[in-house]
Amino acid sequence: VPGFIVVAYGKMGGIELGYKSDLDLVFLYNGNSGQSASAQCTTGPRVIDNSTFFARLGQRIIHILSTATHAGAAYEIDMRLRPSGNSGMLVSSLAAFEKYQREDAWTWEHQALVRSRVVAGDADLGQAFDQVRKAVLEQQRSEQSLAAEVVKMREKMRKHLLPPAKEQKFSLKQGSGGIVDIEFMVQFAVLAWSHNHPELTRWSDSIRILESLAQCGLLSEQQSSQLIDTYKRYRSAGHLLQLQNQSAEVADDEFVECRETVVGQWQQLFDNQ
Repeated sequence: VPGFIVVAYGKMGGIELGYKSDLDLVFLYNGNSGQSASAQCTTGPRVIDNSTFFARLGQRIIHILSTATHAGAAYEIDMRLRPSGNSGMLVSSLAAFEKYQREDAWTWEHQALVRSRVVAGDADLGQAFDQVRKAVLEQQRSEQSLAAEVVKMREKMRKHLLPPAKEQKFSLKQGSGGIVDIEFMVQFAVLAWSHNHPELTRWSDSIRILESLAQCGLLSEQQSSQLIDTYKRYRSAGHLLQLQNQSAEVADDEFVECRETVVGQWQQLFDNQ
């Protein structure tokens, strides 16, 4: 559809979909909300405005992707990362999205933007989104203030999302030294350093960003390779557990060295701020 794009966040945005991952999506269109929808998109007798047309299009996409069938539903759709979350419009104009990101978005929303990419829709609008994403991520920020906010959000997330303590179990995702700790370090690095190293905003996946951090000299080759290897090992173990309909938890004596590596790099990154 001309003037409309689907932006993926989260696991899909980071090119890391698992076997039970939901789709974190944001819908954007080009133009003013009050303008009538393009004749290329509608042929009916009544004229409708852009916001109405694209909202209906977004609803149709969600319906197609999540409708329950005899074979089950294809995906669960999560739209909470759109501007203003559940209280915001289902579909935003690119101009409104940019204004929100620059003026109203929280730091965690900019962290989420690191893992965003266009997955469908108008090519020209997709390029315009990429420019907005790049400009927002590359804003100059205080490293100390940013570090404090990222650490605070990580602690809050761990408190609310870490599964109830189980004897001799380690959560691959939320546990200390786990997947989310690596992702938060990557997101902090992009927000803190891309102003001077714009190449960090090129990718949306953690692995290639870690490679870029080494290429820029912001991490050593050893640090980068250790985090990449650990990330891959965690993800592989998580996929196997998902295929067995098990939670992403392993025995507490597994991945000990990996966890120590991540915790050590976390402390080195944030304790020096």
